[in-house]
Formats: sequence, C-alpha cells, structure tokens
Amino acid sequence: MDRLSTRALSRATLRRQFLLERVEKDVSETIEHLVGMQAQNPLDPYYGLWARLEPFDPASLSKLIEERKAVRTAFLRATIHLVTANDCLGLDAAVRPVSRRTFRSTSFSRDTAGMDIEQLLALGRQLLEAEPMGRAQLGKLLAERWPERDPASMAYAVSYLLPLVQVPPRGLWSGKGAAKWTTVQHWLGAKPGPKSAIESLVLRYLAAFGPASVSDIRVWSGVTGLAEVVERLRPRLRVFTDESGRDLFDLPEAPRPDPDTPAPVRFLPEYDNVLLGHADRSRVIEPGARPPGWAGNLLHDGFLRGSWKIATTKQVTTITITPFARLSKETADEVQLEASHLLRLVAPDSPHEIQLAIPG
Repeated sequence: MDRLSTRALSRATLRRQFLLERVEKDVSETIEHLVGMQAQNPLDPYYGLWARLEPFDPASLSKLIEERKAVRTAFLRATIHLVTANDCLGLDAAVRPVSRRTFRSTSFSRDTAGMDIEQLLALGRQLLEAEPMGRAQLGKLLAERWPERDPASMAYAVSYLLPLVQVPPRGLWSGKGAAKWTTVQHWLGAKPGPKSAIESLVLRYLAAFGPASVSDIRVWSGVTGLAEVVERLRPRLRVFTDESGRDLFDLPEAPRPDPDTPAPVRFLPEYDNVLLGHADRSRVIEPGARPPGWAGNLLHDGFLRGSWKIATTKQVTTITITPFARLSKETADEVQLEASHLLRLVAPDSPHEIQLAIPG
C-alpha cells in the first residue's frame, strides 16, 4: 500500500472540493458532487460556491431554492445542509437513522417519553403541511392537544423524526426570514425513497473528500456500521495509508495531485464541508490551529491560516482579515486581491474597505 503524506491528502481533497482552482460547473451539479453543503448559516453555501465556481451568480442558487430544486434540510449529522431535491429524496433513508439516534440522546426525547409518538408526528405533519411554521408556533399548537407536555420538546420531536425542509425566503441571497418548516413530501411532491443508499453515500464521499478512513466517513456522515460497508466495497477501492499507518480508502481513478501543487488563497464560510469532513482534519487544519468561531475561514497554501468577517454600514462594507501569523508581502497581496473579489460579490454597489490585521 502506498503511503500518502498530509500534504498529498491536502492536495487531493482540495482538488475534489474545487479549491485548487475554480471550475466552470453547474450549481446543482456542484452541490450534488459535494454531497450537500453546510447551511447552518443561511448564506454559507453562497460563499462556499463562490470560492469554487467561476463564474458564480448568487441568483442561480436562489432560483434553485425558489423552484424547489434545492432545499435546506436536516441531513448529515442531523445538521442543516443545502442539498438538491434529488438527494433530499434519494439519500434520506441513509441519513434519517442519524436524526432518530440523535433525538434519543436529547432532553426532548425524555420530555416526550410515554407519548404516542405516531399520533404526535401525524398531527405535526398535518399542521406543517397546512402552513409552514417555526418550532415555537408548532409547539403552541401541539400543546393544545397535549397541554401537559413541553411544547418545545414536542416540536423538536417532530423536526427530528419527520423529513422536513425549511422554506424560502430563508436561504435566499437577498431574502431574510425566520426558519419555517414543512414536510419534504408536501414541498417536493414526493416521499423520500425507502431504500437505504449507504454504499452510494460512501462512494460519493470518497469522490469529494477522499482518500479517507472509515472514521473520516463516520464523522462526516454520522452513520454507524461503516466498517462493514467499506469492507464490502474494498474490491472496488484503492487502499493507501497515511503518515500514522492508518488505512485510507479511495476511488481508483480519483485525482491525487502532486503534493507540491500550489494552493491559492480562498475565503470559506464559517461552516464549510472541507473543514468538517474528516475525523483527522490535519489535511486542512494544522495541529494546534482551530477554526475561529463566528467568523469565516481563510485558507492559504491549502491550510487554515486565519479568519475574516464582513460588516456593512450605510457608508461602507468592510472585510476584516485576521491571519494567525504574519504574512509575506506576496501572500498579503494575494489575500487582499481575493478579499476585493469577495466584497464585489457581497456589496457590488457599496464602497469597500479591506482591513488586514497584523498578528502580535
């Protein structure tokens, strides 16, 4: 088995994530290639796609959401992702058990113990299909039927256990709105498929994130029992080892660029697939470095090198960039150039200002 260095893993993953160079690719096709995009922050997928595609128009993603071809839903690890309608329906059977398992570990599960859960879900479905609503409103309506129960816990039970989507304007580039939910079946006009697609999920993960270990796939997806799945797939895979001797699995023909391939500056959102897609994140986050909270992430030379934030006033839109360490002049120039492109995306008609902090 061939051994792959951390830098080799970095370049392989960046190439598959379209972060070594921007690609000219359809937005829907890109979302499917990435097996969904982190979307806890509604605008994060826009920043993530901008970092990967050339050209990218935010209106193209908003149109997909408005036309119900892409949806915001609890997906991998029971967290909010932006996925295509096809993946929402086709991969639900593979990821839904994670939501059920996660629910069982919460206080919401304890607070609804002893209830007829099927009755609760039936009423929740009826209410959400009659009118999309947030959990607070849903909880109040459920409490009219079960006044002795905690409203929030009942609402969360519905959102964990039923396949739901958040409806626009939540998630639109130019729209703002509270999270309101309805069922997948009501929004997309079809039920999620009953057949599990775990093997397909694993192969698609490797195409976008590999080479990777079983632990990497488990942390990314939240799905358990993956060692047996990978063993079944082993004859179709190529096996490497990392610098610690752990087995890494990959698609035989997947790209694995030269470790010395240059990696450009990229501004990624607070939550991005490439930062959260592995148990061992050293291929993107060097030991000792941690992603900053409540801020975007700055990549340079393929690794996390700092954070960024955008603030807008009536007078100016400002991006503040905070590197973890001092940058060379050449790198600082590259950072500022990429920042100027990002500002043109965010506020094309507003005066711009770039603030590059100097680490102490």
